[in-house]
Amino acid sequence: MDVREKIKKVAVLGAGDMGHGIAEVCAIAGYEVWMRDIKEEFVERGMARIKESLEKLKVKGKVDNVENVLSRLHPTTDLEEAVKDADLVIEAVPEVMDIKKQVWGEVDKLAKPECIFASNTSSLSITELAKATKREDRFLGLHFFNPVILMRLVEVIRGEKTGDEAVKTCVEFIKSIGKTPVVVRKDVPGFIANRVVAPGMVLLFSILEKGIATPDEIDATMRKIGLPIGPCELADYTGLDINYHVMKYYEETISPDYKPPEFLEKMVNEGQLGKKTGKGLYDWSAGRPQIDLSKATDKVNPMDFSIVEINEACKLVEMGVADPEDIDTALKLGYNRPLGPFELAKSIGAEQIEKRLEELAKMFGKKIFEPTEFIKSGKLKALLEKQG
Repeated sequence: MDVREKIKKVAVLGAGDMGHGIAEVCAIAGYEVWMRDIKEEFVERGMARIKESLEKLKVKGKVDNVENVLSRLHPTTDLEEAVKDADLVIEAVPEVMDIKKQVWGEVDKLAKPECIFASNTSSLSITELAKATKREDRFLGLHFFNPVILMRLVEVIRGEKTGDEAVKTCVEFIKSIGKTPVVVRKDVPGFIANRVVAPGMVLLFSILEKGIATPDEIDATMRKIGLPIGPCELADYTGLDINYHVMKYYEETISPDYKPPEFLEKMVNEGQLGKKTGKGLYDWSAGRPQIDLSKATDKVNPMDFSIVEINEACKLVEMGVADPEDIDTALKLGYNRPLGPFELAKSIGAEQIEKRLEELAKMFGKKIFEPTEFIKSGKLKALLEKQG
């Protein structure tokens, strides 16, 4: 059965950054969409942003008829109106477990029994969220990336009790809205894309903490090899508070090695959060920091960031979260990378990766940098040889 026979009405809960983007792509794809938020002003702001985006897409020739798309969008503050008769509910409310659980508890009472529930959480446990409902077999994660209109990746995350039918339907649904689904077979912190890049954040802050190199030396080195933005500038751009909270979450759920360094905690407490406050690792008061590329240094090896990511990708294969091809796809689409971690591993070589991981683990005293069993047992080497 075609997915459009199963899913006719989509409810999106939340009209903020992610919610309005998800509602927009679903409406462009021809679905009837109810977008709900708790206040009229939030709903209106979300609709205004959708209209603005649609006009831009029209100019680019990507949307023919803006009015047609808008006719399929139904803004509301009424939860019952939004989820009644919905075939799929996608929740994009703030990243707080209690708030999300409260919303799902209410939705569970109002939605029809066969409706599928999906959370757009980027970090919280799908298994835990599903417990707020009486339909854990029909509950999963649909993790869209920001900005939704441009980013092709959607991680389809299985909770412990998610049934095959719900996963299959959502994979087809994601394809029908022009996105690329990657199934996350096990509900682990960070899922695939965000999990693989997490150790790179630890490496970056460890280099800064030990005074090995300054932010502009690190960024000049990374920009010299072709990155459009260095990791320190990127941390400032996304917000040091965001980086801090992500590290705290991973410290609790993955390893104590993710504990944020003291200097980062101090900056966050003092409100030096990066671009949004005018000061972080850089001074943003006069606009984007000018990185002097002549400050590139051999004190930092750009390859180290790739090597700790490859190690994490191997851990996901080991845990049965995803296979190498899906991990490569997730990183390329989720982070606009030219190559995925396993494609990169091919050019570095398994022995070199193992040796460098051992050095990094010693240098920084981090267990998360130690080569994983998949590498030590020769499985990575065998995989790379098989791929030719």
